[in-house]
Amino acid sequence: MKINWKTFKKIAGQTKYQLALILLLAFVVRLYRITNPVLDWHAFRQADTASVTHQYVLHGINLLQPKYHDLSNIQSGLENPNGYRMVEFPLVNGLTAGVIRELGNINLEITSRLISILFSLGALYCLYWFVKEISHQKLALLSLIIMAFMPFSVYYSRVVLPEPALLFFSMFSLASFVQFLKNDRIIFWWLAWIGLALALLLKPFVAFYAPVYLALLMIYDQQWWKKIHVYLFPILAFIPLVWWRNWIKQFPEGIPASTWLLNSDGIRLRPAWFRWLFWERIGLLMSGGVGIIFLITNAFKKNRILLILAAWWIGILGYFIVIATGNVRHDYYQILVIPLVSITLARGALIFHQKLAAYLKTKIILWRYFSLITTALLIGSMFAFSWFKMKGYYNVNHWEYFKAGQAADKLLPADAKVIAHAMGDTMFLFQTRRTGWPIGFDVEEKITAGATHYVTTEFNYEAEALEKKYTTIKKTSEYLIIDLTKIRQ
Repeated sequence: MKINWKTFKKIAGQTKYQLALILLLAFVVRLYRITNPVLDWHAFRQADTASVTHQYVLHGINLLQPKYHDLSNIQSGLENPNGYRMVEFPLVNGLTAGVIRELGNINLEITSRLISILFSLGALYCLYWFVKEISHQKLALLSLIIMAFMPFSVYYSRVVLPEPALLFFSMFSLASFVQFLKNDRIIFWWLAWIGLALALLLKPFVAFYAPVYLALLMIYDQQWWKKIHVYLFPILAFIPLVWWRNWIKQFPEGIPASTWLLNSDGIRLRPAWFRWLFWERIGLLMSGGVGIIFLITNAFKKNRILLILAAWWIGILGYFIVIATGNVRHDYYQILVIPLVSITLARGALIFHQKLAAYLKTKIILWRYFSLITTALLIGSMFAFSWFKMKGYYNVNHWEYFKAGQAADKLLPADAKVIAHAMGDTMFLFQTRRTGWPIGFDVEEKITAGATHYVTTEFNYEAEALEKKYTTIKKTSEYLIIDLTKIRQ
């Protein structure tokens, strides 16, 4: 077969232009409200992540002993005077802190979000690369478009969380793994291993992607079970995670309680479990209700892509079942599902277009573009309805925390230990840029433990009692800052 190189170069050039344009627009939409403080949706988790970065900026980067602002026993049940934070391996925190320390006086929140955005763009490209290798250009581009502009994906691509990096490394691993299976080049095996190992260090939940790797092996290598590298791959990928989990056992006070994530409220496989995960999250937040049509139409065409998607959905179903309470209570746990939903919606949209076009071809000859227009309108409606559900995620509902935190940061000594009363929510404490406690009560005990100042936006009985006993530094209609080291004369 003779290859028309001019045509090939023309198509390749157009594809690069389309890809660059989509990624550029994806970057632009992710800048929405990027300057907001970390007080939007799931700010408590974002604040904890940003807090580790801030401690690195102040005291130097030590990846083996990450620390944050919270000195309380709320998260682990143990007193944590050193503020250890032993969850995911702090790779992203170290990277972000390194950038800030190198560039100097730049905003931590904006820098953190920009780095998350860059990781998300990398994940978008890897998704495109992966889908193009297992299918075709059209599905790859449409999957890229859906993941790039799905409101759920957009919001969680610019959060101060490890998940954007997690998606990048996991999609990079899958794309490299396919390249290895198709081309038998060992470099891609190593790249796939590195990507998976780093993803597991960030969140071990990526282990539920295992059925995808198995499906790829079954499709592209019929003799896979005879090869040693197949068995070495998961073993080597899990070694860094096992090492990290064993290492952090030395700091139990810094390990948040996590067994509640499994099924602490007994919601697993209950009607509410189905409702929240499949209807509220996948059906409405991600798919805008309209996208359910595309999820269903996937069943109308059977090929190897459907096998890969089915294996992926089996893995995600296992993730939902095992981490039942965590998934229901926190929608950011579904960030792991975004690539799968994007590909599934894209494939369903193409099948819907093909089936409708085939039907109209025999019925309404003049309306040759009606199917394309209908599909495009449905995708647009999917984004619009999803945005209506997601737009509130960007809102800052506690500007008083930000104002009080800025005042505290300006007025208090750098080594102050602060009680930032917010009923245990660390997002207020983080605004002060000081270590301390995110909750009041037992204030005298906290003073004994080193607390020097009290900051609150609630003028309750505790604040009134402390104001009468200790010296007030600043009081406005929105917040109160008290010096706990100076008794009122």
